[in-house]
Amino acid sequence: MADMQQLTQLCLANPVPVIVALVVVIVSVVLALRGSKAAKPFLDPQQFKPLPLIRIDRLTHNTKRFVFALPDPKMCLGLPTGQHITFLAKDDEGKDVYRPYTPTTDDDTLGQVEFVIKVYPSGKMTQIMDRLVVGDTMLMKGPRGRFQYSRNMKKAIGMIAGGTGVTPMYQVAAAILKDPHDTTRISLLFGNLTADDILIKQELDALAEAHPKRFSVYYVLNTPPASWDGGSGFITRDMIQQRLAAPGPDSLVLCCGPKPMTDAMKGHLDSLGYSEDCQFQF
Repeated sequence: MADMQQLTQLCLANPVPVIVALVVVIVSVVLALRGSKAAKPFLDPQQFKPLPLIRIDRLTHNTKRFVFALPDPKMCLGLPTGQHITFLAKDDEGKDVYRPYTPTTDDDTLGQVEFVIKVYPSGKMTQIMDRLVVGDTMLMKGPRGRFQYSRNMKKAIGMIAGGTGVTPMYQVAAAILKDPHDTTRISLLFGNLTADDILIKQELDALAEAHPKRFSVYYVLNTPPASWDGGSGFITRDMIQQRLAAPGPDSLVLCCGPKPMTDAMKGHLDSLGYSEDCQFQF
């Protein structure tokens, strides 16, 4: 009781400093509440939510980078490693079009999310994407997907990708390599038609340069240029055997690409002795 009386007398004797202190406390609480609200991830697995397009970068003759803004500059997307997002849009006839996409940014990127997408002449969603302009919105829902990565779940991970199938591989590899407590070794076989079709090559080469003992990438082209020093034709059984970790309980092979390619790769993996538990197709 005596302490309360002393506090009351102090407040009456020094009203201005007390008011200032109260204002500081109130502002701090409000900012803390705002910060906690903004920290909530964007994605909702139960409903589609719109994101506005803020930038488009043309990367190749048929590939663009789409950058969407999250509602708050301090907000993260909320996508676990190995998961993807479902896009929803209307086609010219007003019908719903759904497609899965994996961003090239991760949850350390706040306030925005980026997708590298190849535009196909017969692709329903990519034709819609190709017509987008800055200010348009895209409906997104997630996280989605069966693959869940955990630190050091395998000693070695092999990756086989074709075309746009490289985006989930890049997402997983980048997350592994930026974790100082993860020692997983990664080998990527990446097939494309021509050199101009290679997506995010700069980013992949940067990973290989920064982590030469833990990440390697081998490019394979159907139609290579004269000075090409990578693989030619299709990804073969011998390439897998030479460049990916041998089958066993400490290895895993991830595969993503066009269905004819993934079917062929599964045949190669089966013949090399990789069990079903050692294979995963996105």
